[in-house]
Amino acid sequence: MKTEELLTIFEQDEKTNLIVNHLENLIGNKIRLTGLTGSSKSILTASVYNRLSANHLIIMPDKESAAFFFNDLENIFDENDKNFHKKKILFYPASYKRTFDTENQDSTNILLRTEVMKRTGGSKRKSIMITYPEALTEKVVRKAYLSKNTIRLKRGESFSVDFIAELLIESDFEQVDFVYQPGQFSIRGGIIDVFSFTNDYPYRIEFFGDEVESIRSFNPTDQLSVDKLDHITIVPNVADRKIVEKRVSFLNFLIIINKPLMKSDINSIKLKFPFNIPCCKYIIENSI
Repeated sequence: MKTEELLTIFEQDEKTNLIVNHLENLIGNKIRLTGLTGSSKSILTASVYNRLSANHLIIMPDKESAAFFFNDLENIFDENDKNFHKKKILFYPASYKRTFDTENQDSTNILLRTEVMKRTGGSKRKSIMITYPEALTEKVVRKAYLSKNTIRLKRGESFSVDFIAELLIESDFEQVDFVYQPGQFSIRGGIIDVFSFTNDYPYRIEFFGDEVESIRSFNPTDQLSVDKLDHITIVPNVADRKIVEKRVSFLNFLIIINKPLMKSDINSIKLKFPFNIPCCKYIIENSI
């Protein structure tokens, strides 16, 4: 059985309909699911996601289980080889490399966190964000700060190379000869290479006079183009602790928690799985 067929079975089940109805119509709702094993959790999440138009935040118990859940969903949606900015399955890790070493930040993790913030801060595309408690304990900048410090460029617009360079320097981007990691930019004549904190490849912006003639992402190792783009957003390192800015919890950033939840706000339902599907357990354990 193909993954698409399995998703269709889950999406059409009455228990999935009940979950979707509660998520669509109730605020501050608790739904307790039991009987889910193996990849059935990921398949159910994908099925509910396909039925709803909102972003999904999945909080797993720890980093390892979050990574497994993320890989499961990547396989279900066939996103392993997709370009970073086109993915709908996003991982939101802690910014540091090790739990006991919070001063040593990981640039890859910062890139992943910033992409999630950018996507939820202004993009209309819905996503599934997978995270864990350690990652949520780190406070983030507010949406207003992120928006104010995001540089947006579109092919055909008029900007001078010097003006863009000034903006990048103000955002603490480092000017180098060749970019190879987030937070760097270089200038060669009418070409600006810049590595944003929201993409896994740097951008190459070519100017014709003061007009943005072309934008593409490229591989810094062989300098070959990866993707042609009409517009881009360049975001600085918003996890930089030197930034003097009021920070909020990630849940506040998402506007999930506007006020403390009271008991009267919460309605609970309990569903027992597996679904009433012949050979469901076998399919789940052997198809993914």
